[in-house]
Amino acid sequence: MSDAIPFLAPRADVLARRSQIVADLTDLLPPECLVHEARELVPFETDAFVSYRRLPLAVALPRTTAEVSAVMRYCHRYGVPVVPRGAGTSLSGGAIPQEDAVVLGLSKMNRILEIDLPNRVAVVQAGVTNLNISESVSADGFFYAPDPSSQLACTIGGNIGMNSGGAHCLKYGVTTNNLLGVRMVLVDGTVIELGGKALDAGGYDLLGLVCGHEGQLGIVTEATVRLIAKPEGARPVLFGFESSEEAGACVADVIAAGIIPVAIEFMDKPAIEICEAFAHAGYPLDVGALLIVEVEGSEAEMEAMLKDVVDIARNHGVKTVRECQSATEAALIWKGRKSAFGATGRIADYICMDGTVPLSQLSHVLKKTAEIVDRYGLRVANVFHAGDGNMHPLILFNANDPDDAARAEAAGNDILKLCVDSGGCLTGEHGVGIEKRDLMRHQYSQADLAQQMAVRAAFDPGWLLNPSKVFPLEGRPAA
Repeated sequence: MSDAIPFLAPRADVLARRSQIVADLTDLLPPECLVHEARELVPFETDAFVSYRRLPLAVALPRTTAEVSAVMRYCHRYGVPVVPRGAGTSLSGGAIPQEDAVVLGLSKMNRILEIDLPNRVAVVQAGVTNLNISESVSADGFFYAPDPSSQLACTIGGNIGMNSGGAHCLKYGVTTNNLLGVRMVLVDGTVIELGGKALDAGGYDLLGLVCGHEGQLGIVTEATVRLIAKPEGARPVLFGFESSEEAGACVADVIAAGIIPVAIEFMDKPAIEICEAFAHAGYPLDVGALLIVEVEGSEAEMEAMLKDVVDIARNHGVKTVRECQSATEAALIWKGRKSAFGATGRIADYICMDGTVPLSQLSHVLKKTAEIVDRYGLRVANVFHAGDGNMHPLILFNANDPDDAARAEAAGNDILKLCVDSGGCLTGEHGVGIEKRDLMRHQYSQADLAQQMAVRAAFDPGWLLNPSKVFPLEGRPAA
């Protein structure tokens, strides 16, 4: 399996100059900011897409934008590829390095630079964790809305690279809807500013282009993000259904009715059992699928919205409706959901897929997903952001069995093709990375891909930034 997805061949001239490159980087960075001994490089050889790994040439861990600029200027001058890295939580292989590349990690750039409550923004370095922003403003009644399941570890730089979402993106949007500005270092070391504290910036929407660029347009070192006032109240409610298809149809009807809860999360029976065994959240075990529907606002607003959701759920044969009765119970409900990936890892190896489908196709895609995985002789647990159709099937397999691993990868590819064929797309928030790179042709024509690659090349003509990712290796323009 480790050779199933190819990487670009390492640049022989760069490998031949490894000792000189390390020596030159030593002159640019303090000793604690450069990793180059083989055993110390091992933690950087992969990310959360652990099926693939490569040892990098070296790892630079700058502390400032100026140091990032110096490293980028040097690597550009000598044709050294650079792979940006946040916390390494990428599930698509977006931060996996290659032998001729310098990994540029932003973990030391972890300061919150400014909290500006009158303008409802925060200015943070790219290595700040997602959750740290909300914790820093919680006492003042604010929070940062995007909340990936990995929010305890994932960083803002990585969130921007993949345009991450989370459970509450149904109401508040994903990263791009909560990002106002960035400071970014281009491939040649030039530092630019895009956007700022104002709600709208002049000129082309380059900020929109940067959010989701997967580290191929530059290195984001600072970000200005939107802060949102906490709601008056919030209440998650559990809805249990006989089948996944009924739960999916309920989600589609809720949204079609113009009801926008703050979150609608989905779990099928295998996911319910896995998460309940881990978190003891009180999930019903006698149902085939579960929705976590969270509403917020005043008591009157929450009651009115819940009544409408319950009425729709009854039309789909809901078996269980359980409202949380305390803040502790609410925290447990969300602990179970946000622990899903880690809890699944206790019982089996898995590949976490990430595709998006129109809500009207949820029931169809869930049914077909089960058929695909069964056809490959594997198991699947579904847990995902149902409100915006962002699916995350967890395909369970034995990583020590090469045949099992190959079948899991093939099943994942078929599921992603199903998402595209159903009117959706290859990724909702995990990015393309290496995992979906060769599936890009299934979603885009060659003309579409050529246009996207032309935009990428305008920022990085030599294809030095994260070069093996996103676009198929064949058909690329010459660097």
